[in-house]
Amino acid sequence: MVYNPAFQRFAVRTSRRIEDISNKAVQKRQELAEQMKDISKNFEYDQLSSSSRHFLPNYRYQTKDITLSHSPTATVESDKPEPKISSNADHEGGKKSGDSNQSKSDSGKPVRGGPVSWLSFLLLISMVSFLFFILYIFASRKINNASQAVKQGPSVGKAAIGGPFNLINHDGKNVTDKDFVGNWTLVYFGFTHCPDICPDELQKLAAAVDKIKEKAGTEIIPVFISVDPERDTVEQVREYVKEFHTKLIGLTGKPDEIKNVARGYRVYYMKTAEEDPDYLVDHSIVMYLMSPKMEFVKFFGKNNDVDSLTDGIIKEIKQLITIRMAWKVSS
Repeated sequence: MVYNPAFQRFAVRTSRRIEDISNKAVQKRQELAEQMKDISKNFEYDQLSSSSRHFLPNYRYQTKDITLSHSPTATVESDKPEPKISSNADHEGGKKSGDSNQSKSDSGKPVRGGPVSWLSFLLLISMVSFLFFILYIFASRKINNASQAVKQGPSVGKAAIGGPFNLINHDGKNVTDKDFVGNWTLVYFGFTHCPDICPDELQKLAAAVDKIKEKAGTEIIPVFISVDPERDTVEQVREYVKEFHTKLIGLTGKPDEIKNVARGYRVYYMKTAEEDPDYLVDHSIVMYLMSPKMEFVKFFGKNNDVDSLTDGIIKEIKQLITIRMAWKVSS
């Protein structure tokens, strides 16, 4: 995933907002819990049933600061004894009356919930889910844009591969990158003393060049650049490129010049044994497709055969031509 500072700042701010909402919800729940405790202490008499009040008409309900009396005169009497129940009839009548009063009071009394209601909890969950959904959509768009940019990057030649060079071709003439401008070019790095990999890759390259000409009618200039300038002289390179294709151009040069062009094309190479005159050179096995502006289009590795190499190059050429035509029309 491509690093994006704006997206990182958005993610940090979103996580902090979610944390603040959670902390506020916990704080609110604690405050409601304290309020409920105070309310329950101040109004304990509400928990008694109406029938109990009927049987105890002068019972005093104690609260924090208020003393209530249920006597008929509605006066507070602190020292008078409670009257006893006179008869069974009064007891039964009072019981029936108390039951009816209790049912009425219970039906009209709202049911108290916990400190945090289900509604507030659901609202909190909904808010958090919505924030995560927004974050997910934002991240998905960033990832899609990044993947499209990565996919389209090589096709429009924006990769930092290639660059200017000044070498000598197999005829002994100085050649620069500007000499290839106006032509599609397929570049391969190797050395003439390579026992097997370089010959196989150059044969594949030559066959693909002919097939592309046959199938798409596009001329491709094949280029071989030596990574062994100490042994690959102009004469050695001339005899070597003749074995693969008549249009294959061989390039060599001074060690510093080869080092610079290899660095520009991101090519790795290293001698395996300095003391042995028959040393080998370990190097990258890659073909580079360059546009007529000598801009990098795409690379093809060793795993491509002749057909896949041919089809891949034709596809990239057509795609780049279509993009440039669309750009000209829009501009």
